[in-house]
Amino acid sequence: MSMTIITTVLFLSVLWLVRRLSRIGRRKVGLPPGPPTAPLLGNLHIFPTEFAHYKFTEWAQVYGDVYSLKIGPGTAIVISSAEAVRELMDKRSATTVDRPPNFMADAVTGGLNMVLARYTEEWRILRRTASAVLTPNASARHLHIQRAEAAQLMYDLLQAPQGFYTHIRRYANSVMMSILYGKRCPRYETREATAFFHVQHLWEAALEPGAHPPVDLLPFLRYIPERWAPWKKLCKEVRKLQRELYFGLLGECEDRVWKGEDSGCFMDEVVLRQEEFAMSREMTGYLGGVLIEGGSDTTSSFLQTVVLALTAFPETLRKAQEEIDRVVGPNRLPTPEDIDHLPYIQAIIKETHRFRPVAPLAVPHCTLAFEEYRGFLIPEGTTIFVNTWGIYHDPKAFDEPEVFNPDRYIASEYGTKPAFDASDFKHTLPFGSGRRICPGIHVANNSLIVNTMNLIWGFNFSPPH
Repeated sequence: MSMTIITTVLFLSVLWLVRRLSRIGRRKVGLPPGPPTAPLLGNLHIFPTEFAHYKFTEWAQVYGDVYSLKIGPGTAIVISSAEAVRELMDKRSATTVDRPPNFMADAVTGGLNMVLARYTEEWRILRRTASAVLTPNASARHLHIQRAEAAQLMYDLLQAPQGFYTHIRRYANSVMMSILYGKRCPRYETREATAFFHVQHLWEAALEPGAHPPVDLLPFLRYIPERWAPWKKLCKEVRKLQRELYFGLLGECEDRVWKGEDSGCFMDEVVLRQEEFAMSREMTGYLGGVLIEGGSDTTSSFLQTVVLALTAFPETLRKAQEEIDRVVGPNRLPTPEDIDHLPYIQAIIKETHRFRPVAPLAVPHCTLAFEEYRGFLIPEGTTIFVNTWGIYHDPKAFDEPEVFNPDRYIASEYGTKPAFDASDFKHTLPFGSGRRICPGIHVANNSLIVNTMNLIWGFNFSPPH
């Protein structure tokens, strides 16, 4: 072969490679609009490394409630309206049920974290098992536990109000430990409680969007030696701590069941019905773990926000106390049945979800097939971010969205402006959407109702003096 032919072939090969590389990161025709892209990186260089919901909401004001991001060669869609959530996440849930690849989660849990797992047969088994024992009727059977733990929370706040943050965390964790494992946590310093909150902090750090190199987009990063990859060390530590806690608790359940001494708690039932549910021991251990995570951290975050909001907005507290004094009176604790007669306190719960949603940026979904929406193309394998914060802080939908104002939910069912079409809103939005909605929603709602009523009935709130 002559040098001329070799040179020509090399030139054409380089030209082809340059052309291919130049397309990486470019927004393809048909995608929703979005921020300008850079070669190779797309929008990776401007992707927020923390509190992504703020930047996503800012971009939604510029590019609309459905826009796209290019994350290197990958594509992401951000949706910031209830209309888009209902259409894409609920009505088309068959194709938006998947999760995007998540190296960090898989390195820690082997793909068995029900919240983050891909749409596999294992996920379907985990989900069916959780749903089978977290029905509304089953959840109602745990109300006595929640009310007893809520009574201790009131006692703890009375004795040491400055510790409200950890008192609330103890409550949420003890409820879940009792329901799941028949083992409560009477103090925040209880071994299981401190172990959980320690590893949960590390777990959240591992999952923070943008906080670590994009291993899923640049697979070669997974081959970097651990000594140069701090994210690998973090995954290794979280996996070790999670397994010590979750499988230690599972072992206690198994011992009880094998001795015929099961307590009737959730995980005892799962162990008893393990074969019926087609659950392996690995799946069972991680199912219990993810339910502790889902119930402990989210419930405590919500109730902490309630305390802070009632402190910051004293007029809200005054109105709520007037209502509960009129309906319940001073001589007994509120009961779950009272909530139907307390519309303003119902409004406080709804407004807390709106004002500071526990998951301001819901766990991302991923498409299993090509979709078209509003004339935009959404390719298979596209990551979908549901920007819950942006939905609930949209000034077109809500008057003064940064003000905590439960009265908005007295004026309209979903708290929106009178002229705004709220037909696509739903009160379950803070708990997720589609086939990935939180299976523990009924247990969670009971905790939020019982404690919000108790806190308003029993306490005044003011900034520290």
